[in-house]
Amino acid sequence: MQNQTSPLILSFGAADPAGAIGVQADLAVFSALSCTGLAVTTALLIGDSARVEDAQDIDPDWVSDQARVVLEDMTMAAFKVGAVTNIEQVAAIAEILSDYPDAPLILDPFSSRLPDPADADEAEELLTALRQLLVPQATLLMLSQVELGRLAETWREGAEDTMESDVEHLLALGCEFVLVTGTQAGTPQGETAAPNTLANTLFGADGMISHDAWQHMPGPFLGAGGTLSAAITAFMARGADVPEAVTAAQEYTVGALAHAQRYGMGKFIPNRFFHLHQALPT
Repeated sequence: MQNQTSPLILSFGAADPAGAIGVQADLAVFSALSCTGLAVTTALLIGDSARVEDAQDIDPDWVSDQARVVLEDMTMAAFKVGAVTNIEQVAAIAEILSDYPDAPLILDPFSSRLPDPADADEAEELLTALRQLLVPQATLLMLSQVELGRLAETWREGAEDTMESDVEHLLALGCEFVLVTGTQAGTPQGETAAPNTLANTLFGADGMISHDAWQHMPGPFLGAGGTLSAAITAFMARGADVPEAVTAAQEYTVGALAHAQRYGMGKFIPNRFFHLHQALPT
């Protein structure tokens, strides 16, 4: 018998039968990048590659117990938190992660595949709980520019706020880095980049760290964002710092999207093992 040598990562997220998002997708990315993934399920989905028909929240005590039992047995190199569905889950996960401040935490809490709470007040309370309990513990928070705007509505008081000021607010809460995806791509000279080009912009305590432009692929894709955040987690678990991990994860995600596959009649799903498939004999 051989002792475990690959980094262990614990992922919190939904269980998706199609494997497009959530913990199944995370475990595939971790495995492809030479890590070992473990999962805590926050919701059970009924869906295919086109849509989610229904979702069942997991009781917060079950979420907590899933994590505690595993963590009493194993030491994690990193944590990833994906979609959470209610305030009680946020509180339970935040309490658990507070016991492991030395392991990096990648927070990617938004998913267009999951329905938003039907009640507007409930949705705002969930965002507020994320901001107050999980964001301060995050090594890196990843969200799109639209999602950043939604989150910022929980603290904005005026209409003059910008993306940069919203990011500064999150960093002031204790989050070490913020990666905003899908931003307007620009050149070093301040000119607009080529058409169909978007950028991922990484911010830290000293301001913008990187602004990486990528050619937009037509898709449509299911699970692109989760692939990126899972890859960042895996590279950090293997010892990379945040800027290195973000760069490597973006390159990996571009490859996964370029080799994406359509399993059924729905969207394309990133091929997380594309680099392994290329090496197989035909």
